Amino acid sequence: MQLHVNLGKDSYDIIIEQGALAHAGELIKKVYQGRRIAIISDDHVFPLYGKTLVDELGDYEVSEIVLPHGEKTKRFEILPSLYKQLLDAKLTRSDLIIALGGGVIGDLAGFVAATYLRGVKFIQIPTSLLAQVDSSVGGKVAVDLPQGKNLVGAFKHPLFVLIDPLTLKTLDDHFIRDGMGEVIKYGCIKDRDFFDRLKGYKNFAELYQDIDEIIYTCVDIKRDVVEKDLFDFGDRLCLNFGHTIGHALEQYYHYDHYSHGEAVGIGMVDVTLMSEQMGLTKPGCSDEIVEVLTHYELPTHAGVDPHLLLEAISHDKKNFDSSLQFVVLDDIGAYKIHKGKREEILTLEEV
Repeated sequence: MQLHVNLGKDSYDIIIEQGALAHAGELIKKVYQGRRIAIISDDHVFPLYGKTLVDELGDYEVSEIVLPHGEKTKRFEILPSLYKQLLDAKLTRSDLIIALGGGVIGDLAGFVAATYLRGVKFIQIPTSLLAQVDSSVGGKVAVDLPQGKNLVGAFKHPLFVLIDPLTLKTLDDHFIRDGMGEVIKYGCIKDRDFFDRLKGYKNFAELYQDIDEIIYTCVDIKRDVVEKDLFDFGDRLCLNFGHTIGHALEQYYHYDHYSHGEAVGIGMVDVTLMSEQMGLTKPGCSDEIVEVLTHYELPTHAGVDPHLLLEAISHDKKNFDSSLQFVVLDDIGAYKIHKGKREEILTLEEV
């Protein structure tokens, strides 16, 4: 399966193919004829797939940067050491960075590619479900500050995105749940039939039999949104459904308790409860979201006093002037933007 993201000079393809990693070299040769490649990965992913990729890149001078796994690796303070390693590897502006890993590595390596020497070429090879269905597509790259997630970022589009669903076979269940939070999001905001289909699978093992099609559906929705709104000021905001509260929860727990997809799932439930109470959303939508999240063993409630999340929400990137743009649902499969204030979450007893 293949999709084309039409962004003019920044256009690129998304390749979804079982076993694609085993012939990544021939795909890379079609778009990159330089000398040097730096692979940025983490200590979970590189031992599994690093050798396969390095062997495929035998015609290039390859350097490897393997980082600790987890969100804490994506902190701003790590950047100088990464730039130094790229300089030591003699990577020039005509060379290439490959992100091999999940969403953290994709975001971090993409930001490095956008900023090192004012920008070098970049390829995404996402290995987690969350990265394959969401974060590897769209060109948004970023690092975290102590005050919040993704607060320093850029738009950096890859030469292409290579999605090999076989990499999901080695994922821990925790990371499958993490990705399913974003999969469910796409049904919530854009596709009622897809949402209902997700409810119909017995479990993820059954869903995996159709995984190429599931990934394609999510990526196709995101491709359409990104093409219409490249810089995140209009329709693209819908992709942040559940993220305002979700990011605040991640920060509150210092990125140690809930994964991104789990926190987003809780955020989707809470913002929908809030919008139902305000008469903005069809009653019962929150119950449907709880049902499908529970079906895939995702949490739906954190038990946190919403007052404790207000500071993190104040740094949300969807703040414009004095208002906060919440993504809410009309109904499952249809969203709208509600311009309100962060204090509106205080209508919830708990998040």
